[in-house]
Amino acid sequence: MEKTRTFVAREDSQAPYFVGIDLGGTNIKVGVVDDQGRPMSWLSVKTQAVNGPEDASRRMGQAVKDAIAQAGLEPADVARVGLGSPGTMDIPAGMLIRPVNLKGWDHFPIRDRVSHHCGLPVAFANDAGAAAYGEYWVGAGRELHSMVLLTLGTGIGCGIIIGDLSIDGENSHGAECGHTIIDCSENARVCGCGQPGHLEAYASATAVAKRTHEALESGRESSLSAHLTNGAKLTPKLVAEQAESGDELSLEIVMDTARYLGVGIVSLLHTIDPNGVLLAGAMTFGGRDSALGRRFLERIKEEIDRRAFALLAERIVLDFATLGEDAGFIGAAGIARVEHLAGR
Repeated sequence: MEKTRTFVAREDSQAPYFVGIDLGGTNIKVGVVDDQGRPMSWLSVKTQAVNGPEDASRRMGQAVKDAIAQAGLEPADVARVGLGSPGTMDIPAGMLIRPVNLKGWDHFPIRDRVSHHCGLPVAFANDAGAAAYGEYWVGAGRELHSMVLLTLGTGIGCGIIIGDLSIDGENSHGAECGHTIIDCSENARVCGCGQPGHLEAYASATAVAKRTHEALESGRESSLSAHLTNGAKLTPKLVAEQAESGDELSLEIVMDTARYLGVGIVSLLHTIDPNGVLLAGAMTFGGRDSALGRRFLERIKEEIDRRAFALLAERIVLDFATLGEDAGFIGAAGIARVEHLAGR
């Protein structure tokens, strides 16, 4: 458990209570929150995806029971469970369709199976949508009425929240903003989904590594070369470290990534007109705590100022998310809370 994670005691909490599940390809994070979105417990178990979705559903059900006990509650004290999951899905049906990171879990009724194993009603959501709701509810977006969260990692996830509504779309494919087209040229980079020109092909961690490799192979000088020769893996973290040490190519890669993100964000502003856009994930180059992270954010804003309608550029709140890895389970619990309050 992270040293920075704090919990509210039962005697200081406010009912009703909700459990959030953040299902990932490697780990499943589960926690109880109170009606104010304050964590009361947290635990993590291995996904063990190769054992199949029914086995994982059983262990998620047990993890829910364990998290409830850890919070000093009984299952009857919990109003609802929220489950945030990756992959293509049918949200109203509670069905996984073809999750890329969960091989063999195709067309699985995960919502109902988890509900069966934990004995509680379960709300189902896209994992990026759940993380976005967490930031909206109690994180960096809590003062916003509408917001977009971009999660920058191996790919680019996205969640859109307007009021208390997560924008999931008619076919549960809404908010796939990592697949916004930013390059329609014939030689556009190809995204991991197989289509050309998508934002993810330019500004994800995978894209940063690929663009850096190409620059080095073209003969660009960089302190990165010595690290790679000594067996280091080319990652955004290594690029950031070298950029902070004054390496010209590394800084150029970071700033170009910011430019691509700015282009993609402008399309979101002109489509959604949100109060704010938040950045999360492993590839924020240190965030607010880093001079490079702050410069990265400033470069994104410069691109927004250059390309967006002036009023939108002036009013948009652009910042880093604050909940870290807790956003997923808190947001899933928050979506469960919304469904509970609506009587669905």
